[in-house]
Amino acid sequence: MSEKKPELKFVVHEHAASHLHYDLRLERQGVLKSWAVPKAPPETKGVRRLAIEVEDHPLSYGSFEGEIVEGYGKGLVKIWDQGGYEPEKWEEGKIVFRLKGKRLSGRYILLRTSLNSVGKGKTQWLFFKLGNSG
Repeated sequence: MSEKKPELKFVVHEHAASHLHYDLRLERQGVLKSWAVPKAPPETKGVRRLAIEVEDHPLSYGSFEGEIVEGYGKGLVKIWDQGGYEPEKWEEGKIVFRLKGKRLSGRYILLRTSLNSVGKGKTQWLFFKLGNSG
């Protein structure tokens, strides 16, 4: 009998910093891979969002809610959605995954559009839902 792997976690933080944005975080290799999404994440097929790759965060940050009082990212952080996810494809420039959250559910994709295109070496991606089924 094979042992089932524990489900990987995802979280979307709503972050009221200098501008309200959302941070998509996917557990991978012991960290939370992270993208800043300037508008609310897509809940339906056909809605595309810019996602800017940012630094990895420790897994423990996935449950963080509260006020960042100084420095980069200053502002209120709260969990907008969270749950498990299944990666289907994780290649350079293309990540396909299934989210199982309260708000975000179904197949999603991150497609890298360019390297180092948003100041300070940040990489741009497109983030969108592949279908409306859960």
